Amino acid sequence: MLVKIFVSLKNGVLDPQGKAIERSLHTLGYGEVQDVRMGKYLELNVEASSHEAAGSRIREMCEKLLANPVIEDYRFEIEDGPP
Repeated sequence: MLVKIFVSLKNGVLDPQGKAIERSLHTLGYGEVQDVRMGKYLELNVEASSHEAAGSRIREMCEKLLANPVIEDYRFEIEDGPP
């Protein structure tokens, strides 16, 4: 199964990288851009007996390593792999 994981900072957490990107975009003439938030995107191929089993394991991975649950939120999508 293909798992797509999206990790982003929680609302209210300072995002200096997002602010730097926003300033750079303004410098390049894209003044309409506001409130840039930087995040992470990961793709994993996972062998599991079901989507539920994969989801359970992915939640564990995110909580233990892939996201910092104190300052980050995450979500994921599970897709069936090629036949």
